[in-house]
Amino acid sequence: MRGYEALHTAGHAHSVEVWEGSELVGGLYGVAVRGVFAGESMFHHRPNASKLAVLALAEHLRARGASFFDIQQLTPHMAALGAEEVSREGFLALLAAEQGAERRLF
Repeated sequence: MRGYEALHTAGHAHSVEVWEGSELVGGLYGVAVRGVFAGESMFHHRPNASKLAVLALAEHLRARGASFFDIQQLTPHMAALGAEEVSREGFLALLAAEQGAERRLF
């Protein structure tokens, strides 16, 4: 927990929350560095609430020129939202392209 608090203080850890009135019904959190967002975990207490969080985040990232959204592991849930698997070599190339970039996603 302290690690994420430090990342948040540094402007890197972020959450996307879905609320129904005063009730938190879904969301996700992750880490943003340069033009990359790495999603760490998501949850839902209402059907499709986590999907709404992913879609809202994807639109936010797209509008700010993000290079990619790292979901860590392709699941049927994420594939249904348009996620695609990338080879290790492709992933490393995407990361290398961000070296030295001065992009802030949040």
